[in-house]
Amino acid sequence: MRIRSLILAACVVLAAPMASADMASANDAFRAGRYDAALVEASAAGPSADAYALKARATLAKTMCSSLEPDPALIREALASADAALALDPRHGEGRLQKAIALSLLTRPMSLGEANRSGYGPEAKALAEAVLSDDPANHYALGFLAVWHVEVHRRGGTLGAAMLGASLKTAGADYAEAIRLAPDDAGLRWQWARALAAFDAKKYRSQIESELEAALAIDPQTDLERVMQKRAETLLNELTSKRARDVEDIANRMH
Repeated sequence: MRIRSLILAACVVLAAPMASADMASANDAFRAGRYDAALVEASAAGPSADAYALKARATLAKTMCSSLEPDPALIREALASADAALALDPRHGEGRLQKAIALSLLTRPMSLGEANRSGYGPEAKALAEAVLSDDPANHYALGFLAVWHVEVHRRGGTLGAAMLGASLKTAGADYAEAIRLAPDDAGLRWQWARALAAFDAKKYRSQIESELEAALAIDPQTDLERVMQKRAETLLNELTSKRARDVEDIANRMH
C-alpha cells in the first residue's frame, strides 16, 4: 500500500504573501511564477523568518508545478528553509505550514505504516493543527487538514484512519469552514476535489464536479493558481468521460 500526498500541497503553497516591504520583490516574483527569482530576492532581503518561509514556499511551488513527481531534493531544500524560519521564530505560521507540506510530500514513497513510524505524517498534522490553534481563521491550515483526513482514510481504510486519527466527518467540517473563509481560492477547491476523486469518484461525483467548476470560474491571482486551474480542467474532463475507477487512478497520480 503506497501513500501519496497527505497534504493540501498546492493550496497551502498559495499562502498569503509576506507583509514586509523588503519582501515585495520576492512576493511579486512568486506570484508571477518566477520561483528562482523569488528565491534570489528572498535571500537578498536578508535572513528573517519571513524570507526563509517564502524560500520554502517558492521551492515547493517549483516542484509542485512540474508534471513529474515532486523532486525529493527540492522537498528537502524546502524543509531546510522552513526549519530555518522556525529556528528564528518557532511559532511562525507560514514556516510551520510549509514544513507540514514538505514533510507530507516526503511520505509519498512510503507505506502508511512507514509514514507513521517516520513521524512525518503525524508531525505534519500537528504543525497544521498548531497553526490553526494560533489562528482559527487560517483557511490554508483548515484546507490542509481536510485533505489530510481524506488521504489517510483513502490509503489506510478504517484501520489506518483510526491509527492516525483521521476522520471523514472532520475533513468535511474543516473544508466547509475553509471555503467559507476563502470561497475564491482556486487551489483550495482543486485540492479538495482531487482528494475526493482519488478516494471515491462515484460516491462524491456531484461534489467533485461542483468544486472543479467553481475552481475554473475563479479569476486566478497567481501563476500557481493558473496551474491548479489547468489541472482542475483536466480532471473535470476525465470525470465526465471515464469510469469512476479510472478517474480515481488519474486523480491519485495528480498533485
